[in-house]
Amino acid sequence: MSEVAGGPSGPGTVVMELGADIGALILFTAADLDGREIEISRDDAPGAPRTHSQVRQRHIATVTKYAAVYPGLRAGRYTIWTVENSPAATAVITGGQVTRCRWPEH
Repeated sequence: MSEVAGGPSGPGTVVMELGADIGALILFTAADLDGREIEISRDDAPGAPRTHSQVRQRHIATVTKYAAVYPGLRAGRYTIWTVENSPAATAVITGGQVTRCRWPEH
């Protein structure tokens, strides 16, 4: 079964439940990654399944940004992976907070 690519997101379309040990990640990217699935994994769980999110247009006030959103992440350090399966960046998720990270520019 293939996944259907979602369209742009409007304000208030992503729900994030944050808690004592649960946070979220917003990974901002360049427009050329629109539609790409980007995987992340916890650093303290080698070999554990990765989670992924699709980069989508995010309409924020008067600007359009591109981002993948990862809600409901357990607090800890995460690796963000390239399509080539090598580390692109890391992010530290803190419970009760939304962490923002930028995809590395080439």
